[in-house]
Amino acid sequence: MPRHDFLESLNDAQREAVTAPLVPILVLAGAGSGKTRVLTYRAAWLIREHGVSPHGLMAVTFTNKAAAEMRGRIEALLDMPGGALWVGTFHGIAHRLLRRHWREAGLPQSFQILDEEDQHRLVRKIIREQNLDEQRWVPREVQNFINAHKDEGRRAKRLDDRGDPTRQQLIRLYEQYQQRCEQLGVVDFAELLLRSFETLRDVADLGAYYRERFRHLLVDEFQDTNGVQYEWLKFLAGPPGMPFVVGDDDQSIYRWRGARVENMQHFRRDFSATVCRLEQNYRSTPVILAAANAIIAKNTDRLGKELWTAAKGGEPIRVYAAFNERDEADFVLERIREHQRTGLPLTAAAVLYRSNAQSRAFEEALMAARIPYRVYGGL
Repeated sequence: MPRHDFLESLNDAQREAVTAPLVPILVLAGAGSGKTRVLTYRAAWLIREHGVSPHGLMAVTFTNKAAAEMRGRIEALLDMPGGALWVGTFHGIAHRLLRRHWREAGLPQSFQILDEEDQHRLVRKIIREQNLDEQRWVPREVQNFINAHKDEGRRAKRLDDRGDPTRQQLIRLYEQYQQRCEQLGVVDFAELLLRSFETLRDVADLGAYYRERFRHLLVDEFQDTNGVQYEWLKFLAGPPGMPFVVGDDDQSIYRWRGARVENMQHFRRDFSATVCRLEQNYRSTPVILAAANAIIAKNTDRLGKELWTAAKGGEPIRVYAAFNERDEADFVLERIREHQRTGLPLTAAAVLYRSNAQSRAFEEALMAARIPYRVYGGL
């Protein structure tokens, strides 16, 4: 495919990001602006136009579905199988590294991976073995303590108990849990990342090999990276790397699970990165974008952008201040009935809420009205 045909489906800002110089790049991409599209085209561009070997390129995202879509898009753009590409999630690629280098990582060759429930059962077993009261030392809370510190790259021996007896006990449980994992030859999800990072960092020849090999490291949804993921990236993309990361500091909603939006600022500083902005939105109406821009503008420490769209019109946004949860449910039910009267099917209506407990009032109202519904992500 000729070069101009390859890029003709991109807008000017997308094309500028895809064809940016081979230096560290931060693409600040607004919602609905085609950020994953830019990342996949960048990968294809590097291979097509710069002769980068597929063996020397790694692309990272956060879900298996997104990784599969990314691989498929790159293969379609290049019209070739992408078996040589390392495309996957942070955890998937960390797992791949540990399987290849289990000996350097200090793991048995047949190590197993604990899922969240396996980890919970092991933590609970250790608490019981220590004759601790589970009402005070809640297994899920101990599990969260362990994972939160692993996500920040902190081993138990590095933690300061600050003279706090509660913290002292949590650190002891972390140590005992990790010792048991070593004895059993198992790793949890957080350990995949931390152990792979430590292995690359501490085994000099191995780290040097992968830094030299993966000079082009592409990362999607960068605003969702946590502490150890950023250190992993920072090490792997160090000299002579040319990382290309795509993210949106206005879409960072996962701080509760360790995401650090400040990593975008750190990346810009640590790599003296060039910033490209994608601000044209293809998803929403001008009314919605105007409201979103007005709200998000009040956030501090933003890198800054202003979303816009070539679309016209859009229904006004309505805000209703309900008296209580029953009033709120009745209001939503009446809106659904309004849509039904215009001929829209029930499948065109969605009710969003912040926590699973809030579904009850809506479910009771829908059942009383004999309106069928489905709850996603719950019972």
